[in-house]
Amino acid sequence: MLVLQLAVILVVLLLVGALSLAQSSATFTRVEGRRVSALAEQLGSNPLVRDSLATPESRTGLATLGQGFVTQSRVGTVTFADADEHVRTSTDPSLDDTRIPLPRKAVADGASWSGTLEIGGQRQLVSQVPVFSVAPGHVGEHVGTVMISEAFPSSWERLQGASSYLLTYLGTALAVGLLGSWLLARRIKRQTLGMEPREIAGLAEHREAMLYGIAEGVIALDPQRRITLVNEVARRLLDLPEHSIGMSLADLRIRGRLYDVLAGDQDAPAGDLGDTRGTEASDQHDQVVVRRGRVLVMNRMRVDKDGRHLGTVTTLRDRTALADLEREIGSFRSTTQLLRAQGHEFANQLHTISGLIQIGEYDEVVRYVDAVSRRRHSLDLSVNSRVRDAAVAALLMAKASLAAERRVDLRISEDSALDRLQPEDSADVATVVGNLVDNAIDAASGSAGSWVEIGISHDTTTVRITVRDSGPGVPEAFAAEVFDHGVTTKTGSEGAHGIGLALSRLVCQRRGGEIGFENTADGASFTAQLTVEPVPAVVSP
Repeated sequence: MLVLQLAVILVVLLLVGALSLAQSSATFTRVEGRRVSALAEQLGSNPLVRDSLATPESRTGLATLGQGFVTQSRVGTVTFADADEHVRTSTDPSLDDTRIPLPRKAVADGASWSGTLEIGGQRQLVSQVPVFSVAPGHVGEHVGTVMISEAFPSSWERLQGASSYLLTYLGTALAVGLLGSWLLARRIKRQTLGMEPREIAGLAEHREAMLYGIAEGVIALDPQRRITLVNEVARRLLDLPEHSIGMSLADLRIRGRLYDVLAGDQDAPAGDLGDTRGTEASDQHDQVVVRRGRVLVMNRMRVDKDGRHLGTVTTLRDRTALADLEREIGSFRSTTQLLRAQGHEFANQLHTISGLIQIGEYDEVVRYVDAVSRRRHSLDLSVNSRVRDAAVAALLMAKASLAAERRVDLRISEDSALDRLQPEDSADVATVVGNLVDNAIDAASGSAGSWVEIGISHDTTTVRITVRDSGPGVPEAFAAEVFDHGVTTKTGSEGAHGIGLALSRLVCQRRGGEIGFENTADGASFTAQLTVEPVPAVVSP
């Protein structure tokens, strides 16, 4: 930086010097040109010059006059030539017995001329004036030419003549420029942590290579929540425009949980964040956000330097495939729980039958088995008459056993109707129904007379699911984020990770539908809607 600044200063000084030279040259040509022209006119009208040039071979008087004129007027040379341009005498011996240089033919015919000529290999300011005779009988006759010339000063002489203080000014400017450049270079080097421009460029190149070479997304925000850095992976995962750098989260219409994870409580002092470490107070780790059908795991870190808050840096990973796997594992876990509940129910029934047989109450055994069979048949009839999709019907039958174990009455609404679905649609509908029913059973269990009611309606391309329960409803504090991954209203429950409703929303969004809830007088009511493919009609052969 210092070398570049010094180079700029030197270039400026050279330009100033060149301009000074050009100005002094123009001034010399203008001022001295007028003076030389006036002197040539004066000498050309001198009677001695007229008489001497009119007299052939007269030299002595002209030579003496020319030498004295050079001394008195401080000009370079004085030359006298005959009418045929032959030099009769000159203060410059090299011009004797030569022809004066004529810039144009009109001078030979008696015209005056002033300008610059190359004489003797040197550039000179020249004025040529014709001499006319005043002798009787020859008045107005062109008898010769007077030429006065003055050599151009050298560049150094012109630079000295430009101003008596120019060199002082240039030297002072150079000293001030050197001092200022040195101080500026020191300041810049402190601000760049002692790195040279090449090192800064290398650091920037390495940063770009790192940001665009890693598989994770990286996004940085300043304290005003404006994006200062974002790599291609983060821009794609968050669906940001290419010109997003410099835009704020509000400009990009980022709201909800994604806004909370990205921005956090950036402006709160360290003491207000409940963490004595200050800079780590607003850090968040492994936060799960659903964005445009993608499950993102985000880690945010607060950045401070020298006591100043610089913003936050957030990394994000796409865990959509992992969420799908988690959903499948959840289905397996739910199936295991259902099988355990059914096994527990069957074991209780078998224990009852065994006890009745042991005490000899055989008629009571028959009545008990008939009652169990009628209840099972009634449930099968209620489910199968309204739900014709085998997978969803089997799920509801299994959930009934789970509800019975939890002392919750599971009901199918009378207006429910679900036709057979495509296998992929059936799996997604079963996922949403299973998660909503599990959530409702958890909310309703633990109180006398608890119940869960399921309603399913189906037209050609849409399945609408409604699950109501007699629980306490969704707390107002969780109303805005109940469908976010990791949010749960359960307390003290093992394995309560808050994934069921988040996965249900993800399935609904992928299916072009939506999911919502409202608190009712009885408890809570969740409603989900999915788009499904029409089932082709089966044509009998």
